[in-house]
Amino acid sequence: MISDSTRTEELPIYESLIRERGDVVEEARVVAEETQHQMTQALNGVAPAPQETGAH
Repeated sequence: MISDSTRTEELPIYESLIRERGDVVEEARVVAEETQHQMTQALNGVAPAPQETGAH
């Protein structure tokens, strides 16, 4: 089991990775929420607004 002091020491590394690479976990959460919303609308028979796809 990892002690609380070890977890605290790892946080600066995690924060620096987020600054360098972006917060992938947060991005995945946002996409999952958007997808869930779209699927709820689709199941309720609501036509979603067209969205652009592709690279930014």
